[in-house]
Amino acid sequence: MPKVIPVFDHSQRPNAARMPGWIRQRLGGGEIYSNTARAVHANTLHTVCEEAACPNRGECWSRGTATLMLLGDTCTRACGFCNVKTGRPQWHDADEPRRVAEAVEHMGLDYVVLTSVNRDDLSDGGAGIFAETVRAMRERKASLGIELLTPDFRNCQEAAIERVCGALRESAGEPRLVWGHNVETVPSLYRTVRKGSDYARSLRLLELAAQESGIEAKSALMLGLGETREEVVAVLRDLRAAGVQRVSLGQYLRPSRYHLPVEAYIHPEAFADYEAEARALGFEWVKAGPLVRSSYHAEEEQSANAAQ
Repeated sequence: MPKVIPVFDHSQRPNAARMPGWIRQRLGGGEIYSNTARAVHANTLHTVCEEAACPNRGECWSRGTATLMLLGDTCTRACGFCNVKTGRPQWHDADEPRRVAEAVEHMGLDYVVLTSVNRDDLSDGGAGIFAETVRAMRERKASLGIELLTPDFRNCQEAAIERVCGALRESAGEPRLVWGHNVETVPSLYRTVRKGSDYARSLRLLELAAQESGIEAKSALMLGLGETREEVVAVLRDLRAAGVQRVSLGQYLRPSRYHLPVEAYIHPEAFADYEAEARALGFEWVKAGPLVRSSYHAEEEQSANAAQ
């Protein structure tokens, strides 16, 4: 399959420095890794692990976990950091919820993370597929833990939340869910990093999700794009004020030479400092480290006083 070149080109901008020794991407393998790959590919599913070139795919697939990506592999936005291809999606498959549910059942999962590309071409932003997938999975396993990592549903936030939460309430089992939406970076970098997105809009979605009964709101930040510590702490404060309970912070890694360059490699001690800051602000679940991504070890339970 030919390599898809992004619609932007930052190839003339080098990274700030060579990748440091503390960043080590783990290779995968073994029977569990193979079973995960078969479950995904046999059902013709997409994963953010593959499409976004996640550095943790080997580790996660070897543990039998994968973040399934709904609504195809083509995004309607052109974020300068993201490896998912951009364009005008032609893909729509009403049978996708069933196939996702079958793959989750085949993998024997107790906890699943679902995400999607941005589908600004759809009137509901793809909320209907999220809702039907939640319903199909819960029909097979009422106790399944579910985490969504959704777009901002630009023009239909209230309707999207109601549709997904309605499916959750109608399904068997306790109506609990983690609703994730990543702010990704600090407001001053949005125009460069997240074209087509809006910081206030993202906060509003998280605030609406956090107000729903049985929902825990979650977000994530990439560091190393040129933000300051003060800006990061300000975003953490904004997230807590919006009711967000879970947060992850990780190092931005350039997917290709066409993407935005790394402005700085953040030292593990700095990540430990951000984790302490987040816990002091009252976040109940925190992951921070160079290779942390928003769905990394998402199934783990934590508390504000968890031992690290």
